[in-house]
Amino acid sequence: MWRFRINYDRAEAATWWLYADNKQMVAWAGETYASLSNARRAASAFKAGARTARYDIYQDQAGSWRWRAWRGSDKVAASGESFSSRFAAERAAANVRDNAGGSVGLEAA
Repeated sequence: MWRFRINYDRAEAATWWLYADNKQMVAWAGETYASLSNARRAASAFKAGARTARYDIYQDQAGSWRWRAWRGSDKVAASGESFSSRFAAERAAANVRDNAGGSVGLEAA
């Protein structure tokens, strides 16, 4: 079962992460929030809108492929890892799009 984790990052800023069945991080908020409740709201909004978000596949400065999810002009999620090919990043984004809506774990850790 896919699971959201809402908690503080290493810099003590609130954020969220999404983990797949194999416990691998597949997405994160792409930003931090003022509180855990704000991070929870953002994760919940991504969960509800993951299917209809626009997924942008791009190459980072190191030449690796990544994806970002957008709702309107707001970035709502980012890839949890980099990929060696555009195809792999596209497949990962589609996997998140198809599975994030069924995720659990919106309570703070």
